Amino acid sequence: MSARVPTLLTAMGVVLAATGLADARPASRSMVCAQIRAVIQNHRALVLTTGPNTYDRYVRQFGNECDWPEVPMSAYVPSRDGDCPVYRCEEPVNNFPN
Repeated sequence: MSARVPTLLTAMGVVLAATGLADARPASRSMVCAQIRAVIQNHRALVLTTGPNTYDRYVRQFGNECDWPEVPMSAYVPSRDGDCPVYRCEEPVNNFPN
């Protein structure tokens, strides 16, 4: 448990530094993957800036942050150390024949 505290504190510091304005969103490219995942886990759901003009809402894997019929689906965001696996709400694909 004590090993997670520095990671969470670092992640919160990065988020605070990245959000100078009230409407600003944390930028995924300014954080390492572990920080991104910790911030999402801590906030349950979070809107991240992923590029100069792109952003999306990302959620925890297990939780009720998605509205029905959406579920958490795998996604990737750019981070300082490469692509980071995260989850965002999407409708599941129906592969069953009619």
